[in-house]
Amino acid sequence: MANQQTFQVGDRFIIGQQIIELSEEFHRSLAADDQVLAVAATKSLKRIPSEVISLVERAVASASDAFSGLAHCSTESVNSFFDAAGSLLADDEAFAVIDDANKLDVADARSRGRSTTRLVLDPKMRSDMIQAFHMWRDADMIPSFKTDEVVHNGWSVEQWRAPLGVVGFVFEGRPNVFADATGVLKSGNTVVFRIGSDALRTAKAIMDVVIVPALRRAQLPEGSVQLIASREHAAGWKLFSDRRIALAVARGSGEAVAELGSIAQQSGVPVSLHGTGGAWMIVGESAQLSELSQYVEHSLDRKVCNTMNVICVPVSKASIFVPVILESATRAAGKRNTAPRIHAVNGAEKYLPQKTVISVRRADGAHEEEQISVSNESALGHEFEWEENPEFFIVLTESTEHAMRLFNQYSPQFVVSAITDDESESELIWNTCNAPFFGNGFTRWVDGQFALLRPELGLSNWQSGRLFSRSGILSGDSAFTVRLRVRQSDAGLHR
Repeated sequence: MANQQTFQVGDRFIIGQQIIELSEEFHRSLAADDQVLAVAATKSLKRIPSEVISLVERAVASASDAFSGLAHCSTESVNSFFDAAGSLLADDEAFAVIDDANKLDVADARSRGRSTTRLVLDPKMRSDMIQAFHMWRDADMIPSFKTDEVVHNGWSVEQWRAPLGVVGFVFEGRPNVFADATGVLKSGNTVVFRIGSDALRTAKAIMDVVIVPALRRAQLPEGSVQLIASREHAAGWKLFSDRRIALAVARGSGEAVAELGSIAQQSGVPVSLHGTGGAWMIVGESAQLSELSQYVEHSLDRKVCNTMNVICVPVSKASIFVPVILESATRAAGKRNTAPRIHAVNGAEKYLPQKTVISVRRADGAHEEEQISVSNESALGHEFEWEENPEFFIVLTESTEHAMRLFNQYSPQFVVSAITDDESESELIWNTCNAPFFGNGFTRWVDGQFALLRPELGLSNWQSGRLFSRSGILSGDSAFTVRLRVRQSDAGLHR
């Protein structure tokens, strides 16, 4: 990364094994004091405006200073921050400010044809956020503690779990992530946020009426939680290339997350990526109809990453299972006053209604579409971002082995659920499917707050490889490092 003044049209950037040439059009876009970032993974050049540079550098500097100060704050003070944050969010007068900002964000997003399913800060989301703050308040954990000790003659070596530092966090327009990610304070870390532009007004309001007042009440360093108040994607690029960041966390759409990850990696910043989700169900011949019915319905209640996206059905039982799946999806859709939208693969359409046209609510409005579309296996990698109509694939498979091959080839390698009464078949799926999350029921259990009583920073898939020494759920108490401390009693000790 360097300043605009140093470049000329035709200049070549060598990043890793990639050569990227500076075009005349890109050069014209540059202003004085801008920076240019070359991204090897996408063979692209990124402009970082000077005002974004200042915003990010100030935020990271403030969080770095706060990290040192936070080390001298008691666990009771940190707990009081979470208590105060929960109380402020529960206060109707304070929340009214946030609610007004959120309504403006939602209206603006809808006017631009953007999805708002995760943007609306409704009573359920508010309640979950309050609960998350209280979970962190009550969590039995401290930032630093001894985990092991090796005693030698005349000296000992202690192993300590310790805070990482500043966590840089870029996430999509979801207001609830504020409550989840401030959990890094509990483990002694500070955080710098960059939120999707759709939710920026809401984020600013949460900072103004919840986070900053709670930090002051608890007498914690105000730099402990920083929001980069910019709509520019460049803010995320700049943040993830800042070597002062101890851990970069990105969650959102797969393409954007992958690019942010590559920026962090080439900058030498450790990164944890949480992108495309989409859960799969593999149904065995021994599946119980009553259980299958409930599992499908409860996996389609709303669109998030752990919503069922693909269900594999043995062709031998298609005439029995497919109508049950349709009925279950119809119940789930009925709760939203809609109908399910289904994509049939390998002949599943034979067991579904023909030529039925339904109203499908997309981000840009309602559309008249056929309820059942015919698709093929190569499309199974697509994740449906539905608004109100549950949308998913039904694919007929010749065998469990066929279904597992499809999962490993086309899925985001995220969630797989084995619906079978055959324990050996369940074990086969567990051992063969490359997924961090495996279950035998509905897919929506994959959530830190719901499953582990720990609000999450994100859920990792395995598309880019398995994770080293940690689960697929990254939570506030997952952000730590290890220090070694020697206590020497023998002054004559030597090697």
